Amino acid sequence: MDYEVQRSARRCAATGREFSPGEEFYSVLVAEGADLRRYDYAAEVWQGPPPGTVGYWKSQVPDRHAARGRGAPNDVLLGFFDELAGVPGEAGSPDRQDMRYVLALLLVRRRVFRLEEQRRDSNGREVLVLFCPRRDTTYEIQTVVPDPQRTEAIQQELARLLEG
Repeated sequence: MDYEVQRSARRCAATGREFSPGEEFYSVLVAEGADLRRYDYAAEVWQGPPPGTVGYWKSQVPDRHAARGRGAPNDVLLGFFDELAGVPGEAGSPDRQDMRYVLALLLVRRRVFRLEEQRRDSNGREVLVLFCPRRDTTYEIQTVVPDPQRTEAIQQELARLLEG
């Protein structure tokens, strides 16, 4: 099921104060009947998620005058995704599987891939079934959640490869 989540009003729901560029704030999605409503709270008044919260996250107001980084084009990301599948034998190494999993999630976030299904394979491992409309191709990606240290290494490597 898809939900439309409104953009930040850049104003604190508790105080009415407008957020400043660079300021951190918390956003919550609250179930109100059949609807989801978004509320943003300044960090100094945040006391945790209110009752009925479906999800919450911490954000930062962007600086309108700061130069925006341009991420790698989707075609470059898809090429790197294919490269991570690698040569038989290499594709099974954990460092390639977890990075490919993280990159697959990034491609879902960018709406290059669409999550079709989550299921378990014959060995009981979780698998994401992703569809790429651009390529009219379905991928099955094993869920390989990296540990915190590995996550940091993946972020650095992806940033280095995709920004430079």
